[in-house]
Amino acid sequence: MRTLIFILALSALSLSANANQADRDKPLIINADQVDLDDLKQKYTLTGDVLLVRGSMVGTGERGFVLVTPEGYQMIDLNGKSNLPASMRQRRETLQDEFMQGIAKDILYDDQKERLLLVGNATVKRLLNMQMLDQLQGWQIEYEDVKESYQIKPQKLDLNRPPQSRAILAPRKKVLVQ
Repeated sequence: MRTLIFILALSALSLSANANQADRDKPLIINADQVDLDDLKQKYTLTGDVLLVRGSMVGTGERGFVLVTPEGYQMIDLNGKSNLPASMRQRRETLQDEFMQGIAKDILYDDQKERLLLVGNATVKRLLNMQMLDQLQGWQIEYEDVKESYQIKPQKLDLNRPPQSRAILAPRKKVLVQ
């Protein structure tokens, strides 16, 4: 089936001060091999070569779901394949060329709670001018944009192997206090 493109101009979208505020009122552009719409339930099922774009936010996967709440918030679920994980990338508000980028088997984004959950060999990177500043790795990574907090969890505890969570953090610029 030819690629379908739908533009869903959804209002009342909430993004945090850390995510790019210019994305707040942008339409969600859905591109997939097949899109099944349920307007009554406000649920969109996406199959095959999924691409979601809203301003600077770009998400990819093999399958996806978008659910719009009665308040107008979006809940996005992207699923990858074993050889090609799902991904999400968004420009940050702070600097023109700073991005947050995540990949995992499954990615869930809750627009209302401003929460990103990556599950299955998850990696999150903070990039400046396409150079990696920070990198987080684990089986599951939860990022809360409002609090700017991360939680990295390994796969189920296995006493025969060490935990598999890892973080590489770039030095932060020092602020002089007077």
